[in-house]
Amino acid sequence: MRAAIDWTIGAQPVPYLEAVSRMEARVDAITRGAAAQEVWLLEHPPLYTAGTSSKDNDLLEARFPVFRTGRGGQYTYHGPGQRVAYVMLDLKQRKQDVRRFVRDLEEWLIRALSEFNVKGERKDGRVGIWVSHPDGSEDKIAAIGVRVRHWVTFHGVSLNVDPELEHFNGIVPCGIRGEKFGVTSLAALGLPVSMQDADVALKRAFEQVFGPLAPGSQRA
Repeated sequence: MRAAIDWTIGAQPVPYLEAVSRMEARVDAITRGAAAQEVWLLEHPPLYTAGTSSKDNDLLEARFPVFRTGRGGQYTYHGPGQRVAYVMLDLKQRKQDVRRFVRDLEEWLIRALSEFNVKGERKDGRVGIWVSHPDGSEDKIAAIGVRVRHWVTFHGVSLNVDPELEHFNGIVPCGIRGEKFGVTSLAALGLPVSMQDADVALKRAFEQVFGPLAPGSQRA
């Protein structure tokens, strides 16, 4: 039987470097067997992060602080109204398969979105979850960027609940250019979803994909 996973919800926006420090410490503790696995849900103040595959010319305007980070992927925006979920799981207790883990993250997001009657989709050659429109355009609604150390995962996913979408215009999100591709949110799709609503959907979908969470939720 797999060990239960802590589910922690941040009460206030967390500065990026503070979040990374806490996450690194937890991953180290999980690796040593000194802490339980954890999913940490939080928001950040407005900022951009650049993953290991980022290109300098994808930063169009540094409107907010920019942080180089060890996760996979390219540039993305984080800010209020976006639910970030840092996922710290020990893959030695599962399948030691990073591609499978990323596909499970995608499935998690797709199932959570389905609770709001949103059809989230995978797209070949593009990381993240997308929403297709009748005119043929496609908008990203959730991003994925992970890192694995000693088979323990960290970083994770971000779901656009109701962020300021104009803030994405300072970057080329995930390096994907073209008029056909944009960014959207649950609010932009006309869905008045609160962060608490999103958390409930994420929690329910997570247990369907990854297994049981520890009883109750922590606040951090």
